[in-house]
Parts: sequence; C-alpha cells; structure tokens
Amino acid sequence: KRQILTLWRRTRVDWSFASSSLADAFRKNKLGGRERRAIAECLYGMIRHHRRVDEALAAGGYRSGQRAPDDERIIAYLVLEEGLSAIDAARHFPDLDWDQVAAVDQALDALPAGAERLARRHSFPDWLAKRLTRDLGAAAEEVARALSQRAPMAIRVNGLQTTRDELRAELAERDIHTRPSSLAPDGLVFETRLNLFSLPGFKAGSFEAQDEGSQLIAELVMPPPKAMVVDLCAGAGGKTLAIAAAMAGKGRLLATDIYKRKLDELRKRCRRAGASNVQAVVIERDPKSPWPESMSKWVGKADRVLIDAPCSGIGSLRRNPELRWRLTAEDADGLPAEQLAICERAISLLAPGGRLIYATCTVLRDENEGVVDRLLQRHSELELVPVKEVWGSERAKAVGDGTYLRTLPSRHGCDGFFAAILRLKR
Repeated sequence: KRQILTLWRRTRVDWSFASSSLADAFRKNKLGGRERRAIAECLYGMIRHHRRVDEALAAGGYRSGQRAPDDERIIAYLVLEEGLSAIDAARHFPDLDWDQVAAVDQALDALPAGAERLARRHSFPDWLAKRLTRDLGAAAEEVARALSQRAPMAIRVNGLQTTRDELRAELAERDIHTRPSSLAPDGLVFETRLNLFSLPGFKAGSFEAQDEGSQLIAELVMPPPKAMVVDLCAGAGGKTLAIAAAMAGKGRLLATDIYKRKLDELRKRCRRAGASNVQAVVIERDPKSPWPESMSKWVGKADRVLIDAPCSGIGSLRRNPELRWRLTAEDADGLPAEQLAICERAISLLAPGGRLIYATCTVLRDENEGVVDRLLQRHSELELVPVKEVWGSERAKAVGDGTYLRTLPSRHGCDGFFAAILRLKR
C-alpha cells in the first residue's frame, strides 16, 4: 500500500508517465512478478478512474470539491474495480457510507446521456468528453468505457525469424496461452499475463510488443517489391520493424525522427530483429527545414511514406491513462496544424504514383479527417485512395468505412487508430 501511495502522489503532481515511475520503483525494490503486476494495475486503475473515484467518495460522505485522503481513495478504487465489499471497506474507514460508494455507478448511469454523463461515469475531463461526444455521436460512451479498461497484451510475430504458428506453439510449451489476432495476420494476443520482455523469444527478436491496430497501420503501407519506403515519424521503430519484416530484407527503408535517442533505440531493435535494410536519419523539427544531405537521394523517389503523426493519443489512453489528465484542449487544438505541416513536408519525397499513408492513434476528427481534407484542398497533386481499393471491400469495412482505416477499442478490441492513403498523381 505504501508503494502505491508513493507512486500515486508522484504521478498526481504533474500527471507524468506512470510507466517511468513504476520502472524506477521496481529497480529500487526487489519484488516478485505478481507483486509488480498488482502494484501497476492498482496505480493505472486509480489514474483511469480518478474522477469516478471522486464521485464515489462524494456519494459516500465527502463534500463536493473536498479532496479525499489518498488512503480512502485506494479503498474506494478497490470497492469499485476489484470487488472489495462495502463491509470490508467500512472496517478501514467507518465514517464513510460505503454502500453509497459502491452504488455510485447506478447513480451516474441515471444521468441523461451526453458529455456530462460520459465525463463523470468514465472519468474524462469535461473538454475531452464534449469532443468525444461531438465526433463519435452515439458510439462515444462505449468508446469512453473501453478506454477506461485495461489494454490487451498483443505482439507482432517477426516474420524474419519465425512464424505465428511456430511461436504460438513454442509459448504453449511454456504454458503461456495466446490467441491469433483476428485483425492482424502476424498478431498474437496473450491470455496469460506476464512480463513479455523477460521471454527468450523477445530477446531473440522473434516478436515485438505491438497493438493490433498499430500492426494494421504498418500493413497498410504495403510496399511493392524492392521498394523505397520512408517511415517519417519513426520514433523507436515499432512500425519500422513491421514494415521491414513485410519487405523481407528487400528494398530500402528509411526511418527518420527528430529525436536521436529514439533512433538509437530503433537501431538496437533492428539488430535484434534481423532487419538489415533499415537506415536511420535524424531530421530537423522545423517542417520548413531542408532534408539532411544524406536524404537527397530519397527526394522524389519514395514509393511509400508513412506519417505516424504526433497526435493527442486519445486512442491509446488504456496504455497511457495519465494522458487524459495531462492533455489540455489548447494542446489538442495546436496539433492539426503541426500534422498538416509534416504531411506537406513529406510530399517532396514521393515518387509519381507513390503513396503517403497518414496515421494517428487518436479518435478525434480534427486530427484525422480534418487534416486529410485540408491536405487535399491545398494540394491538387494528391488524390485519396480508399482503403477498400488496397485491401478489398470486406476487410476494409471490418476495420473502417471502406475509405479510411478506423479502429475503436469498443468495437475492435485494439487501440483507436486512424489512417488514410493519399497518392501523388502521375
């Protein structure tokens, strides 16, 4: 309990990344795998359900606006999410009406449908609840509910090293149970909770931790044989590695980012995965800056350019729950202009007939269709390619509307992703 309180208070100061605080704490304290998982799940749960816990404690006797002590907060979370009974909770803090705490969801469900109920019932700031309601309509509350749950544990099997069936059988021999992804052809979803990074297969490069929706984005690139492909916002390289595996070591893959440390990590992952056709280059953040000299041979030559754009990350809130409290409306408002500028900068890399794949891990329309619409309005040399023309109508409509790729945690079980394909006219 003391460990959870310390981590909670540290995270609450500025809503910093809980994963970093957990990693620091686990390095300093020798704990078993079960203890680590219990601490992590409790901390993440308290962050996800922060506003709902406040609602519950107010129902139990704390005045509206009065900040409850963190000890009571932990007990309230356990009552709401982990099955602790009101009787047991009262043994710790008898002054609260724990029956009312336990019944708060019924009271919140009775509110009229809309942004207020979404915010209070599923723990979202008001501004974000309003945008989810505006952009998702009737689906907003189900998406919000899903974003407040624990994320599934998915991996992408590295086709450069093994096959999905082979790795699944190998894991089963270790009594680790998985199921094939219904969305991504190289994906496995774990039914056994464990530390993925301690497995021999990870250290050997047989797989990477990657959400099923993220795998779909990489697959959508679909480079032709011996293609020149650019992953423009590569980060630490999750999608770069997936594209490299699809290319089977043929062609050339350029991974760029504005952060050197991320590309250093990407290089390590490439070596582990056996991805030998990847080149990493640091670029300037300013979209008006010229490309580095080492990229001159790529200008006008790329068959594919993937832009996994910096975004609000709303679609991945299950994995980064503190983001909902750290992100502001002003932050979100500034993103579309940055995303558009990155896309416009990338056009110069495309060969005639080349495709630009624009992707985000958000469900907000301003960052998704809004950016695509503005890009098409400003650049008549680009044309939209419906996803159904690439994957066929049946599959495209299973993960979107046929025109765009759009996954929702409430419908697909993976994170919320968006992608559009644009082609440079010949």
